Amino acid sequence: MTSKVSKKKTTASPKREFSADEIVENISNAILEHRLVPGTKLGEDRLATIYGTNRPRIREVLARLSHEQVVELIPQRGAFVAKPTVEQARDVFEARRTVEPGVLERLARHFDEEKYRRLEDHLAHEEEARRTNDKHAVVRLSGEFHTLLAELAGNSLLIRAMKELSTLTCLTISLYDAPTAMSCRVDEHRQIVEAVKAKDLPLARKLMLAHLAHIEDSLELTNESEGIDLESVLG
Repeated sequence: MTSKVSKKKTTASPKREFSADEIVENISNAILEHRLVPGTKLGEDRLATIYGTNRPRIREVLARLSHEQVVELIPQRGAFVAKPTVEQARDVFEARRTVEPGVLERLARHFDEEKYRRLEDHLAHEEEARRTNDKHAVVRLSGEFHTLLAELAGNSLLIRAMKELSTLTCLTISLYDAPTAMSCRVDEHRQIVEAVKAKDLPLARKLMLAHLAHIEDSLELTNESEGIDLESVLG
């Protein structure tokens, strides 16, 4: 008797479906790291394929990012990574000059060794990224430093404001400066932390304002990048 060997069909494992929160975080990180530049088209079908999800979920994601002003929804054209104008860029820094001294003041009032340790850990990650010349990580960590200050200050509205302002700042730098420019210097971050630890608020405020001025003064108009491959950036 001849035995028949059954052939099993091999099928590729379905791609894990990402939640809306995960997609928002992934796209936001790509913007923070300057992997997605202003003006990049975010096609619903392509994003749905990349994240193994459906278009309604992608629309939800894009609506949330639009609410945070990092994505622009244009009727009949679709969604694009926001392109801040020069005036909007200046507005972002004006807002940061208003918000961040308040963050430092609140943080200093509630500062302790645990918060100092978390800031030290973050600064160590920044230094390691610079040592290994990981430019994407340097840019992302620089923005996250300011968000961490707000998180440790313990005010949910300040945290939300700083997340949005940090992302908008990254878009601004990506558009008006070389994407690999390291405008946020780790020594400036460390000086701010030490001033807060010492509860020297006048010095902390002065250092923060000088830090923001240093970033803003580094901006210059450059040609925007084109032809971004969403699959390679977000996949």
